[in-house]
Amino acid sequence: MDGRFLIAGERIATGETFEAYDPAAGASAGPAFEVSGAAHVDQACTAAAAAFDVFRETSPEARAAFLEAIAAEIETLGDALVERAMLESGLPQARLTGERGRTTGQLRLFASVLRAGRWAGVVIDSALPERQPLPRSDLRQRKIAVGPVAVFGASNFPLAFSVAGGDTASALAAGCPVVVKAHPAHPGTSLLVAQAIDAAVAKCGLPRGVFSLVQGPANDLGAALVQHPAIKAVGFTGSRAGGLALVRLAQARPEPIPVYAEMSSVNPVLLFPAALAARAEALGAAFVGSLTMGSGQFCTNPGLVIGIDGPDLDRFVAAAAEAMGGAQPQVMLTAGIHSAYANGVETLAGHDEVTLAARGAEPAGCNRGQAALFTATAQALIANPALAHEVFGASSVVIRARDWDEVSQLLEGLEGQLTATLHLDDGDAALARPLLPILERKAGRILANGWPTGVEVSHAMVHGGPYPATSDPRSTSVGSAAIERYLRPVCYQDLPQELLPDAIRDGNPQGLPRLVDGVAE
Repeated sequence: MDGRFLIAGERIATGETFEAYDPAAGASAGPAFEVSGAAHVDQACTAAAAAFDVFRETSPEARAAFLEAIAAEIETLGDALVERAMLESGLPQARLTGERGRTTGQLRLFASVLRAGRWAGVVIDSALPERQPLPRSDLRQRKIAVGPVAVFGASNFPLAFSVAGGDTASALAAGCPVVVKAHPAHPGTSLLVAQAIDAAVAKCGLPRGVFSLVQGPANDLGAALVQHPAIKAVGFTGSRAGGLALVRLAQARPEPIPVYAEMSSVNPVLLFPAALAARAEALGAAFVGSLTMGSGQFCTNPGLVIGIDGPDLDRFVAAAAEAMGGAQPQVMLTAGIHSAYANGVETLAGHDEVTLAARGAEPAGCNRGQAALFTATAQALIANPALAHEVFGASSVVIRARDWDEVSQLLEGLEGQLTATLHLDDGDAALARPLLPILERKAGRILANGWPTGVEVSHAMVHGGPYPATSDPRSTSVGSAAIERYLRPVCYQDLPQELLPDAIRDGNPQGLPRLVDGVAE
């Protein structure tokens, strides 16, 4: 494998290298990968800025074809991509094969979004020269790309939230060149996907500055990228500390820019009385299946479960504890993530008002995350909100509340979340209804009788939420609405037809949906 990174179609070597890490073996994995520096960030960002005005005015069809070409090039990589991702992440083949399909699927979703045209936000208010007491000018609005976007690859999704993931797909769909900072945990995977994107750029005849990838283990590289004046927005999935560091850098710039950071969530699950009475054991087993999936390394992992203390909740905890006893520890993504998980579990276990209910099976190798289930009272959590802070991995706390008033009080004190889940049966709706306004204020997605792990890539999906789930609750990082993060509206007043962009000219040459004088066309 060629370890050189890729800037605007050029493969770059610096002589300074780093290696990938195989978490399953606890050892380095070759080959050596070249380390990017601040000068390379500048080169990539300068190329992106030079490509911007050409790329953003490509037709929706041209960008749709480009996204489809990226998907096809990724598929052409075949088994080599999945095998390299397995080596660098410790994730199993079936999971990564599915993730590859999700990655190509969301690229094709944004191609369909471009062809549908609603993203362009075309609005025309025709001139009213005879209006009294004042005439109205001809006013036309469309949305344009914000500019080059910096994307940070995520550790827990080496494909779907990484080099060609949702942030990149939505930014390219909007017409924004992208500079990706590869996650240092999977440099080989990142380079393979970067080569696929670059091949699509060349095949589609686009400016090569539309895409670049920089890489290296140091945080300074990401800081240089966010601070570069050519970058106009940032997409990030990762820890709260990492996301907030980028937000501070972006806001301290002479020209502040938005950072769309998905960060921290414990995704509370509410167990209502009728549901618990009818199926406590089944719920307990299904909960552990969701909690331990992928070693709990999902941003939608159910890290907090809330129910009314009593025999039915005891049945749920007993069933969950039994299922957890048979949960085999899985490889975690990196040694650092495994260490942080172990420390988080140890901190919870050492709290006076927290009880350890169960652990998973003993690990049989390095960097395996042993699942952990705890219980605590609602009053303990209300008094110490840190008990509900995310422990990234297969760890969860079951909260025993005295009544639903206490549940309401507890929910009011929770931080923002990506999801909130209701398990309810007939007869539970009256208890759930008054909690919905709280949950709407706290979460980006509310679901019933399911589990939050698993995020559908679709038009209605919201994968976002109030802080600290994300840095901007008005947006989503999954689904077709993600394109809105990288667009801004522009109004054109009384411009002659020959100067108007095609999107808003008379005759509608691009065939886009329009709102003309308040009427949809």
